[in-house]
Amino acid sequence: MIDFLRGKLHIKEPTHVVIDVGGVGYKVNISLNTFSEIKNREDITLSTYLHVKEDSHTLFGFSNNSEKIMFLHLISISGVGPSTGLMIQSSLSASELKQAILEENVTTIKSVKGVGIKTAQRIILELKDKIAKIDDIEITDSVGNTHNTIKSEALSALSTLGISRLVAEKQINMILKNSDQDITVEELIKKVLKNA
Repeated sequence: MIDFLRGKLHIKEPTHVVIDVGGVGYKVNISLNTFSEIKNREDITLSTYLHVKEDSHTLFGFSNNSEKIMFLHLISISGVGPSTGLMIQSSLSASELKQAILEENVTTIKSVKGVGIKTAQRIILELKDKIAKIDDIEITDSVGNTHNTIKSEALSALSTLGISRLVAEKQINMILKNSDQDITVEELIKKVLKNA
């Protein structure tokens, strides 16, 4: 199994790249999210997944571990192949997809080209419990990095206090959405504890 590739970008397209690793060019299929992460770089490391079929071996690459984890979960679902998984990840970031699954937002998942209502429902049904347990995929907030730092600190503290991560994450997202930039970790924790 090829777990990652590190080398020079030889070809860079929105759907695939060719990475020169010691004189050997590896063609790797990527999502638009990965493309936007790597488009200005020459030397890269991509986390990879090798999909083996009777008639082909195809490499899929990811700029971060969150995307790879989500991809592997997606292709574990009956009816979701690697191409569909990549299409979903080109439309939604790992954090957006995690949020849509946890909130059972069929409309967001169904908005991806090639994903029907039944597939969207199956993704939610099969992945909701699994995704809730994955800490690697942070649900990002539109307010930005300040909130992400506060959120991760609050989540850690609330987990220590025995609050379910899923409950805490939902409450935190709701509070951050409706609060100003200046909220402190302590204020956030207090608000969650009042509502939990």
